[in-house]
Amino acid sequence: MAAVLLEPGTRLLHIGPHKTGTTAIQGALHLARERLAAKGVVYPGRGRQPLWPILAVTGQPALLGGPRPEISYWDNLVREVRAAGDRRVVLSSEFFAEADDATARRVIADLGGARVHVVVTLRSLTRILPSQWQQYLQNGFHFRYLEWLEGILSEPPQTPTPGFWRRHRHDALITRWAAENGPENLTVIVLDESDRLMLLRVFESMLGLPAGFLVPEERAVNRSLTAAEAELVRLLNEEFSRRGWPHRDYARFMRYGTVEHMKDARMPSPDEPKIATPAWALARAAEISGEMAGRIEALGVNIVGDIGSLGKLPADGEDLALGEPDPAAGDGSAPTVPVEAAVRATIGAFMAGGAGGQTAEEIVRDLDTRRLAKVLADRCRRRVRRALPG
Repeated sequence: MAAVLLEPGTRLLHIGPHKTGTTAIQGALHLARERLAAKGVVYPGRGRQPLWPILAVTGQPALLGGPRPEISYWDNLVREVRAAGDRRVVLSSEFFAEADDATARRVIADLGGARVHVVVTLRSLTRILPSQWQQYLQNGFHFRYLEWLEGILSEPPQTPTPGFWRRHRHDALITRWAAENGPENLTVIVLDESDRLMLLRVFESMLGLPAGFLVPEERAVNRSLTAAEAELVRLLNEEFSRRGWPHRDYARFMRYGTVEHMKDARMPSPDEPKIATPAWALARAAEISGEMAGRIEALGVNIVGDIGSLGKLPADGEDLALGEPDPAAGDGSAPTVPVEAAVRATIGAFMAGGAGGQTAEEIVRDLDTRRLAKVLADRCRRRVRRALPG
């Protein structure tokens, strides 16, 4: 089915869920905010997405180390949406996927009731699993990937992240929102993994925008961690927890320090191992995705894209991040961390707020990455020599 053109005055409510192209569409909408307004389309808020208002209305806690959201943030956002009048409004946040029935009902009512058209973006669980695990790492968790997979995919699930299935039991998610808004007012977009612009083109059609109007915001590209980088973050999280450091420091030194700087300032080499999902987990994830696709089809919602693709396994070589773990890495959970990655992470933590009373500039003023790597490598060699017998 082709995307439906929404009437003027419609509130397009994109609810994610997580890891389904949300960063790409939010980055493009944010980049085009002023041009959208000139076309009669409002993208409310100031950033890529209005995170705090959505956390407030859905009753979710702040991200680890973040401020507690207040409901007044949501009230302010609603006022901005209502002020749009008969212009189209597009609101996108994957955190809407956490809403329960009562919250979904409130969100729809606050945003205009019959004016609301809900959009859900979907991709196969085979692709969501490694991305979602990384996101949990970047919010302070420190369980290993294979350990987490075993818990998530067991029946019933046994996991420290029960919210995963609230987000990613896609048939239940769509049933919940269709029950509140009507299946005729809900569109499912199944991502085409071979066409990175497909989602932007569908949003353009729904909002009455010319083809090519929305362009990717390159800075919003959220690259994946390599297996080694993920292990580095996991070990740092483990130490953070073991030492009982305050949660308020996590966002500053880890999420926006260590992790962000390492991802932004470092480009992994092509031969660095990626996070690998074992064959048994891929098969189970594809099976669950196929079951959910069948139930979604039966709901009578609008579907754009090939929903049957959700239950298919990735083709051999289609995605190097999927497949068997490297046997050389044991269970695939503890690869060797490149010195450069460790250096970048350390610099990131310093830049987040300084260390030992020094500013970041004072610490790294005369040291570039290569010099820091050499210093750390020399220190490691000296420690090894001291540990060796006579």
